[in-house]
Amino acid sequence: MDLPHHGHRATKPRARAAPPTGDPLLFEDTSSSAQAVNSQAYYTPGYNMAGPSTGPQGGAGINVFSDPMANAAMMYGSSLANQGKDMVNKEISRFMSVNKLKYFFAVDTRYVMKKLMLLMFPYTHQDWEVRYHRDTPLTPRHDVNAPDLYIPTMAFITYILLAGMALGIQKRFSPEVLGLCASTALVWIIIEVLVMLLSLYLLTVHTDLSTFDLIAYSGYKYVGMIFTVLCGLLFGSDGYFVALAWSSCALMFFIVRSLKMKILSSLSSDAMGAGASAKPRLRLYITVATAAFQPVIIYWLTSHLVR
Repeated sequence: MDLPHHGHRATKPRARAAPPTGDPLLFEDTSSSAQAVNSQAYYTPGYNMAGPSTGPQGGAGINVFSDPMANAAMMYGSSLANQGKDMVNKEISRFMSVNKLKYFFAVDTRYVMKKLMLLMFPYTHQDWEVRYHRDTPLTPRHDVNAPDLYIPTMAFITYILLAGMALGIQKRFSPEVLGLCASTALVWIIIEVLVMLLSLYLLTVHTDLSTFDLIAYSGYKYVGMIFTVLCGLLFGSDGYFVALAWSSCALMFFIVRSLKMKILSSLSSDAMGAGASAKPRLRLYITVATAAFQPVIIYWLTSHLVR
C-alpha cells in the first residue's frame, strides 16, 4: 500500500524544478533551429565562407583559384608587371649600361689585394697594358690593370667613416660636418671627371676611355687618402705629411702609367692631318696634369681631419 504513495512523491520535485514559463530568457536557444537549417543544406550567412574542402572522399568545395576570371586577372597583372619592368630597364639602359656596370664590379679577393698593393707600390710593376680577349677587355678579376669601381666605392665609404671617427676624436663631430665632408669629396670627383671628358672632347682624342674608366681612376685616390688619415691619427702631423708624400707619388706614378696606355696609345690613329705634331704634347699635358692634380685633392680633403 505504500508503493503508490512513494511514486507520487518522487515525481513531485521534478515538476517543481522546471523553470517558470513567464520569465524571459537571457539568450535565445537557436541550436535546434540552426541544426535544422543546416541539415537541409541551406546556406548560412557568415558561416564557413570558404566552404568545405575537397578531400579524398570527395565533397563539393569552392576554390577561388579555379575560377577562370581570377586566373585571367592574375595573368593580366603579371604581364603588366613584366612590361613595367622592361620599361624601367630600357630607361636605365638609355643612360647607363647595366652589363657594362657589372664589368667594373667583377672582382674577387685576390684582385683587390693585388690592386691595393699596386696602388701603394706601383714602381716595380712592369706590364701596364690592359689585356683583351676577342676585342673585349678582360674583367678585373682576370687582369690587375683593368679599372674597377669596387675599390673606389668601398674606399669612398671607408673614407667617410674614417672622417667621422677623426672628427669624433677631436670633439668636432656633427652630422652636418660629416655630410659636408662626403658631399665635398663627391663633388670633387665629379668636377675632375667632367674636366677630363671636356679636355678629351676639345682635343678630339679617340680613345677607349669611358666615363666609368675615368671615375675608377679618379676614385683610386681614396685609398691614399685613407692611408694618409690613418697615419695622421696614429703618428701626428709628421706621419701625416710622410704618408701624404708617399701616397701622392705612388698615385701620380700609377695614373701616368695607366692613362699613358689609354691616351697616348691612340697617337698612331691621329698621326695624319694638320696640327698632328701638337697633339702628342697636349695629350701628354693632360696625362701629367691629371696626375699632378691628385695630391692637391688629397691634401684638400684630408688636412682638416688631422690636427
